Amino acid sequence: MKKFLLTLLIIVVVAVVAVLAMAMTKGDTFEVTRTAVINAPPEKIYPLINDFHRWQSWSPYEKKDPAMKRTYGGAPSGKGATYAWNGDKNVGSGSMEITDSTAPSKIVIKLDFTSPLEGHNIAEFTMDSAGPSTRVAWRMHGPAPLVSKIAQVFFDLDKMIGKDFEDGLANLKAMAEK
Repeated sequence: MKKFLLTLLIIVVVAVVAVLAMAMTKGDTFEVTRTAVINAPPEKIYPLINDFHRWQSWSPYEKKDPAMKRTYGGAPSGKGATYAWNGDKNVGSGSMEITDSTAPSKIVIKLDFTSPLEGHNIAEFTMDSAGPSTRVAWRMHGPAPLVSKIAQVFFDLDKMIGKDFEDGLANLKAMAEK
């Protein structure tokens, strides 16, 4: 029995060391970006992003927990507008603040997650006019602490977050092209 427990302990230690070694090969920062071409001018798309009250109509996270509690503050829209949420396990809790709003081409948001894991990131939306269409990019970037690096050993964060961004951009496209 002692030999079995010692073997099991060695296997567990080797597995933990292997996961930590793989985690240490991950970068100190992460970035996820998705883009979409929307057949509408930037002036029509910009207000949908620049006003947190309008996110319920297109954000994929709003649909993951329709019962989540939302709190709006600061400016009604644009720089200084704030939004906090407290939801189920699908969305967790956190807050956002628009820190830069340059109509109709760029919105920068400070994004702070408090649960299920703490995280402090930046989300950026850019809108580049391309004739009658607009190329919209949704980008999130931030530091990758050890816990994030360990998660990246098991999960492809780009695919997980990127899927949500793709859904959100598709919703934004549908709204703006009405």
